[in-house]
Amino acid sequence: MLAKVLSSALLGIDAIMVDVEVDIAQGLPQFATVGLPDGAVKESKDRVKSALKNSGYEFPNRKITVNLAPADVKKEGAAFDLPISIGILAATGVVKAQHIKEYLLLGELSLDGGVKPVRGCLPVTVAAKNAGFRGVIVPRENACEGAVVEGIDVIGVTELAEVVEFLNGERAILPSQVDLHELFQQNFDYGEDFSEVKGQEHAKRALEVAAAGAHNILMIGPPGSGKTMLARRIPSILPRMSFDEAIETTKIYSVMGLLEKERALIANRPFRSPHHTISDIGLIGGSNTPRPGEVSLSHNGVLFLDELPEFKKHVLEVLRQPLEDGRVTISRALMSVTYPSRIMLVTAMNPCPCGYLGDPLHPCSCTPLMIQRYRSRISGPLLDRIDLHIEVPAVKYRDLADRSDGESSQEISLRVERSRDLQRERFKGSKVHCNAHMTPRFIKKFCETDAAGNRMLELVTDRMGLSARTYNRILKVARTIADLDGNDGIKENHISEAIQYRSLDRKPL
Repeated sequence: MLAKVLSSALLGIDAIMVDVEVDIAQGLPQFATVGLPDGAVKESKDRVKSALKNSGYEFPNRKITVNLAPADVKKEGAAFDLPISIGILAATGVVKAQHIKEYLLLGELSLDGGVKPVRGCLPVTVAAKNAGFRGVIVPRENACEGAVVEGIDVIGVTELAEVVEFLNGERAILPSQVDLHELFQQNFDYGEDFSEVKGQEHAKRALEVAAAGAHNILMIGPPGSGKTMLARRIPSILPRMSFDEAIETTKIYSVMGLLEKERALIANRPFRSPHHTISDIGLIGGSNTPRPGEVSLSHNGVLFLDELPEFKKHVLEVLRQPLEDGRVTISRALMSVTYPSRIMLVTAMNPCPCGYLGDPLHPCSCTPLMIQRYRSRISGPLLDRIDLHIEVPAVKYRDLADRSDGESSQEISLRVERSRDLQRERFKGSKVHCNAHMTPRFIKKFCETDAAGNRMLELVTDRMGLSARTYNRILKVARTIADLDGNDGIKENHISEAIQYRSLDRKPL
């Protein structure tokens, strides 16, 4: 007796179809699972056996072979429990085979026959729709996540008996539905606003420029100057996510099992702030079975690294390739997985080990050698990939005592959105979406400066000894400043402001 049930396995943030083939033959009682299963998949035989018996079904006392095809792709997790159990019931004639081919099954079984939630329901539903399936049968807790995908029935179930009765036509289960517009509105609330920030007008302007062009930024200032407070409010001025961006970001969180039950779609920009003790695998991703790291969890959002020099140097160095390419490729013996990592990197640091270099009210106790060692923890190539370096001084009393509200995030985001609209129109038809990602070809085409701007660029490049990458980044930032001003060309004042945002280039390390 042979039966085939359709399921799916995760590969990166996408899913591939898996045929769960169950063969029940004469012979000594045995349960073998083949097709590169990991430990959790191999253990499914005990969960399946108990779930079938406790749900009132007979477990065949014969030789059972389960093949997970394609056999050269590693299968992991407990999501194959449900398709394996339905395969056994179909092979013994309990489940009719006519409806099995129309649905893709996914779910972990508890010993009493309950269906528990699994990771990766969203990419599986997307893959099922693209493959032309009528629907997917998933745990009830994952149903809203899958229902985000339109054009396919998402059947949420809570126990094994429900699935059997549904496939046999004995029970009707309505497909889950969600209101995508309402999901977008519910989730688009950051809870933090730039109007709460006192003073720091120069820093706010720099953050507006960074948000308008998706530029990476480094804030340098003493403890308590508001660097973290400013960073946490950056997502509130970024453009709203498109549906495609929301789906792509939600896929990553779905694969990691980080989606909240009532939050089926991530519609606001992610903000991730890992501790400085994080490993390179935690930041970039990896392990034996590749998993996305913080840089991928920040995709389409902000990755904030506070106390930048405190991070291990080799951890910071692995950021260089994702910042350039917008993706992370993790290669292992059995597979190579690519995760998206198009992020806006926001970093913060003190000017010296004690934090009070240049502060008129607190004397600095650091020697020049200590300062040099502290700053040299950040390599030149990484600094070159950060477009803006700004100083965030301590807030003065008159700013703290000011009871009036500053400019709100909504007002700033309107200017940022207008600038992004110009950039989308400028780069239409290409893979570039904003100024920070311009290639040399686009820099040459769209970053023409006037004569005065050229003279200023020549002067500072020779005097400061800027690298070619830094020169290009100044042009990119100047292009963004011109977009905020609504100018087609780059003028001297735009170049001048862009140069101001390279404070570490103006000071010897």
